[in-house]
Amino acid sequence: MRKLIATVFNYSLDGLLSDPDTDFWTFCLSLPENNEPDDPTQLDFLRSAYAHIMGRTAYEGIFKSMTTAPDHPFSDILTAGRKVVFSRTMQTAEWANTTIADGDTTEEVDRLRQGVDGHIVVWGGVGLWRSLMRLDLIDELQVSMFPYVAGQGTRLFDGVPTSYELELVSSTASASGILELRYRRHR
Repeated sequence: MRKLIATVFNYSLDGLLSDPDTDFWTFCLSLPENNEPDDPTQLDFLRSAYAHIMGRTAYEGIFKSMTTAPDHPFSDILTAGRKVVFSRTMQTAEWANTTIADGDTTEEVDRLRQGVDGHIVVWGGVGLWRSLMRLDLIDELQVSMFPYVAGQGTRLFDGVPTSYELELVSSTASASGILELRYRRHR
């Protein structure tokens, strides 16, 4: 069975996501890891995914970003990869290899999990992450924690279960001080 792995980018030390037009957003975009992501492990992780899932808002932002910057290291990977958008309002998707999941979230995820090749990358957005956590469907969290206290932004873990035990699998630091944390859901 395939694992569901949520990726959380641009996360501050005080537990906030970098919202557009904030100082934290500007800081995140100024670091080389965001401008030219070239970590072979991260690129292999994305390339070896069975599917990339996201909510409508995340899909729209990533689609726009990747199709207007075709030289970005993620662009070819995501364009060629299987993408599933969880949305009850989207009717069509312009990006190649994209399907829309508008049924029961647990049933849709269970269908994607069937098989053993690859894993499923959860890109976000916040609503999808929270929904998947409430349904206890996430197997791993990969968090990129930035050396920054944001003070303002969206809290990722608001509205999720009050008890959600995780086990640290790995932690590595980049030259810019970003901690790449990998947690597994303790079951």
